[in-house]
Amino acid sequence: MDLETRQLQKILDDAGQNPEVLILKPVTTSTNDDVREIAINGIQSVLVCSTKQTQGRGQRQRQWVSPEGNIYLSTLLNTETPIDGRLALEIALNILQMPSLKDLNLQVKWPNDLYSQHGKWGGILVEPLSPNQVIVGVGINLEPIPKENIEQHATSLRELGLHNISRIQLISELYLAIQQAKSWFDHNCYNLAARFNHYAAFKNQAVEFEHHAGLCSGIFLGIQDDGSVNIDTHAGLKQFYQGRLRCLDSST
Repeated sequence: MDLETRQLQKILDDAGQNPEVLILKPVTTSTNDDVREIAINGIQSVLVCSTKQTQGRGQRQRQWVSPEGNIYLSTLLNTETPIDGRLALEIALNILQMPSLKDLNLQVKWPNDLYSQHGKWGGILVEPLSPNQVIVGVGINLEPIPKENIEQHATSLRELGLHNISRIQLISELYLAIQQAKSWFDHNCYNLAARFNHYAAFKNQAVEFEHHAGLCSGIFLGIQDDGSVNIDTHAGLKQFYQGRLRCLDSST
């Protein structure tokens, strides 16, 4: 076992959250796929983290640009409550409360982007295996992303002011934040709307919302406690559970 793995194992052990399987890799195809293969064997708790992915993906199978030097982390969650869209929101909110990040001016872009006024710095991918078991993948930009590699505004934790970054400390905080999010989710996401709307990107701004039936535009009013989006349109208030939110003043 290498030094970084031992360091991470000790931090998680001290927190009482050491997974059955813990793997740190320099490169992989997809950490979510790694966890999927391990879960097939009946393992109930696992953490896989890589510094680079060759086949990273985001929502709707979109490519997730995964250059070397960032954090690509996946884990397995077993929930008491059947999985729904609120889990990704809880994960995002708990990541923002990580000790290393709580003093930064960070936001969440519904439904699964880790965001800031300078753009996206991370994302969350939730892939259910069963009604109560899910793979959670998190990608974090530690270093600036080459502009030619992306189609939207992006930034990194270093650009947002996080210096002297301890990679192992961030990985441990991410894993513990995801475990804490599971606890919030299993307790019915208490006061979710108020907690999320405090950090919601584009709140009270003009947005375009892409949904299964087409596009609508209006003012994003935040979410409700069930995780749905509220858009104030010319035809009245519209509520959506799935779709893609884009600020009309940007390309995000």
